[in-house]
Amino acid sequence: MRVSSPPARSPPDFGHTARQFFQLDPQYTNLNHGTAGAIPRHVEDASQDLSSHISANPDRFLYFQYQPMLYEARQQVAELIGAETSECVFVPNVSHGINTVLRNFEWEDPDVLLVTNCSSKTISAAAQYISDTRPHPILSEFKLLFPETRSSILRRFRAHIRSLRSTSKTNAKVVAVFESISATPGVVMPWREMVQICKANDVWSVVDAAHALGQERDIDLSSAAPDFWVSSCSKWMYAKHGCAVLYVPKRNHHVIKSAFPTSSTYDHPAQYEEELQLKFCCTLDFTAPLSIKAALEFRSFLGGEDRINQYCHYLALAGGKRLSEVMNTHMLYPPEDPESELFTANMVRQSGLGILLQVNMTRIRAEVNVVIPLSGSIQPSTRIIRMLQDGLLNRHNVSATQFYHNGKWWTRASAQVYNEVGDFDKLGHALLLVCAEIESVTSDLDTATTPVSSS
Repeated sequence: MRVSSPPARSPPDFGHTARQFFQLDPQYTNLNHGTAGAIPRHVEDASQDLSSHISANPDRFLYFQYQPMLYEARQQVAELIGAETSECVFVPNVSHGINTVLRNFEWEDPDVLLVTNCSSKTISAAAQYISDTRPHPILSEFKLLFPETRSSILRRFRAHIRSLRSTSKTNAKVVAVFESISATPGVVMPWREMVQICKANDVWSVVDAAHALGQERDIDLSSAAPDFWVSSCSKWMYAKHGCAVLYVPKRNHHVIKSAFPTSSTYDHPAQYEEELQLKFCCTLDFTAPLSIKAALEFRSFLGGEDRINQYCHYLALAGGKRLSEVMNTHMLYPPEDPESELFTANMVRQSGLGILLQVNMTRIRAEVNVVIPLSGSIQPSTRIIRMLQDGLLNRHNVSATQFYHNGKWWTRASAQVYNEVGDFDKLGHALLLVCAEIESVTSDLDTATTPVSSS
């Protein structure tokens, strides 16, 4: 490794001393790793070296070197997620992967497409588009209203699926798209059990696992057996931007008749080679999927999956506690709540003063959700989100995701190896100021638009 991540006899310390291994501005406090990730210097250096190598003789690389290198990267990811190499292909991002799956289904008039209200905007928009175009499959939404217990989610999901089945024609397809770790709020979902519910009711399961790689341990897709599964390699796993993995088990290879967009390997459905349909989908940047090797090297340098996730999970809980104290608010799941450990990974949710230290390594996450001091009567809009982003990023140089859920405004803060509890302190003080400004502006607007009484 270069200076970006020097050889070490023991793993490096985490916290602000680990910032040297990333390209982040030293003055920038990033608690939004779950949105765009952060590229380690080692990964960027390796990608630049590869780019120079490609430029020296692009034809030799394309015809003789690219496929073996790509296959090795697919092998590495397949091993991580408990799948076969032939079942894993790379796509530019999670949205691209899910669009590939949804647009390969042969939709018919009575079919149903299910999404959740916590689906990312790109996924819900894709589902809406498919419903808006012929033959207009029915779009159904499963509402998640956190805080909610896992048993409640599973009970309601089972009832929702059975209701769709009972009201649909016998031959109708039902395709369910749901998250393994929801984005807003950041919550670990009981996705394995949801897959089994789908299977028991003859429903296709498409798992949006955008936040899984680099957070979830022991994914083991061969055992979980979703029909399709897509995860980002660049959010939490440290690969270069523009890389996600699409898992298509062999039993469903026949569903994916074409890459999206269609690649040069497309053949007539009667004679195509199943794996080949997606294996050579022209990429925007050859170095993105090939950065997987460097990303995994860097994770090993940091001490491996368990060490990374233990730190991030602990920091999410400790940071969430600090954030709630600064803002005098609460986490989504109080640490004393038995559901807290099941739902929290490396993103934080606030509501309580205790801190849970026992960790289930299969469910570790690094995000926390905390109520922010912004009135729930202020309805979500592009303008309000923009005001929050502008205040945090452009005036306080700190970032986290804000969203509206179940009548309240929340922030989702992501914990990473380069963060410390003090970063959450900074975010809390910045949010106090920004939210107060927004409350003042919206109050002035309400006053200006309220008609004067003629008493």
